[in-house]
Amino acid sequence: MGVGTGTCEVTFHHGDVRLAGTLSVPDHPGRRPGVVMIGGSGPADRHNDVLFPPIRQHLLEAGIAVLSYDKRGVGASSGDWIASSLDDLAADADAAVRFLRAQPAIEGRAVGIVGHSEGGWVGLRAAAALVTDVAFVVTSGCPGMSPAVQDRYALANLLRQVGQVVEADIDRVLALHDRLVAAGRRGASFAEATRIVRTEMPAGLPAYWHDVDERLWEFMKRKQDHDPVPDQVRLRCPHLATFGGADQIVPVAESVHLFGGAACRTDRDPRATLTVQVFPAADHRLLRPDGTFAHGYLDTLAGWILARI
Repeated sequence: MGVGTGTCEVTFHHGDVRLAGTLSVPDHPGRRPGVVMIGGSGPADRHNDVLFPPIRQHLLEAGIAVLSYDKRGVGASSGDWIASSLDDLAADADAAVRFLRAQPAIEGRAVGIVGHSEGGWVGLRAAAALVTDVAFVVTSGCPGMSPAVQDRYALANLLRQVGQVVEADIDRVLALHDRLVAAGRRGASFAEATRIVRTEMPAGLPAYWHDVDERLWEFMKRKQDHDPVPDQVRLRCPHLATFGGADQIVPVAESVHLFGGAACRTDRDPRATLTVQVFPAADHRLLRPDGTFAHGYLDTLAGWILARI
């Protein structure tokens, strides 16, 4: 289906999975550059809650088309994200890139990926695996380490924010997290993992396990040791990594260090430059305490994209 200017509902497929999304094309002359936006963890829809619409609008005003879609099993998309792997989600992103490239109003050589949080991992994997190179990859709040390491950092910060939690209990919960990760590596069942939690969770603390069921446990086991660095090493396009300096979910300094180390590898494609932007006082979603985007973030995003197409 050919799409002109304006906004419309679209569908495309990866195998038997039908993915539904929104394609917005600016009313600018000529063929437009485009981005595929990929949401974060959990049941992310095409709007990634409320994060994507203002970003989409800013990109449109800059002359960049935007395709965002419901994760499989969310909104109008078929499939089941909990039964998937990061490779499956990356293949969905690949299908989105191919769909966008095929639109007559889009300049296929100027299509890239923008991924938030887990969507950054997905975008890096998709870009590294694509036979036809994408023009660029942008990640926002994307950890440079595995989910297991990142989740431990986020858990420690969450417990310290709760208040009235003694450091000894925080240490006990982090030790419990480490045991669950080890259990996942040896393929432990959900029943065994639940027994570990019931035995070792300190009384009176937030039960971070309360929303985990057997299917989510299996998803967590598949994902927990994913390492994004090899995908970054295999990139053949520029990468912009943006972070909020006050992110309590992702270890920003360590992520910058890991991405920077990958960028210094001598076997990297010469097109695979790395640009890092850390926005002070911004959170995981690049938002300031007043709920607005970090100063300069939206202009940086659009300007960096346009400079590379």
